[in-house]
Amino acid sequence: MIHVYTGNGKGKTTAALGLILRALGHKRKVCLIQFLKKPKSGEILFLRKHKSVKVFCFGREGFCVKDKLGLKDFILAKAGLNKAKEILKEYKPDILVLDELNLILHFGLLEKKEILPLLKGISKKAEVVVTGRHASSEVIKAADLVSDIREVKHYYKQGLASRKSIEY
Repeated sequence: MIHVYTGNGKGKTTAALGLILRALGHKRKVCLIQFLKKPKSGEILFLRKHKSVKVFCFGREGFCVKDKLGLKDFILAKAGLNKAKEILKEYKPDILVLDELNLILHFGLLEKKEILPLLKGISKKAEVVVTGRHASSEVIKAADLVSDIREVKHYYKQGLASRKSIEY
């Protein structure tokens, strides 16, 4: 099944991580590929201690903004896609999370024609989770489950910065 967690609200990656924890509890093979993120968050530090999960991060320092992308962003996105293909072929995970893939597509760092065949060609035994804001209509159509996580209220808008162990 293909899961899509999208929307403007906080919690898309967190929902995917909850599914990872559930799967690990049942001794499933799991892989998390994060786009646009460095391996500094608490969840990555925790997951890297477990042998049943493979974790790969393809991001640079700072936030990526659509109109301020550089060559490095394109290179990292392609490297993440190549790693996903490799993992699917060789490791054959029960769950593969492609964190922030929706933003990668929205930013134009990868093309939908590169991603959609990958999603459609995944083994029927595997669950694939695609997260990130701005899920395209094509990704939504390819999905079996779509959760649109909307923001109702957020403390960022009150000037609070991201906090260690809460947002990262």
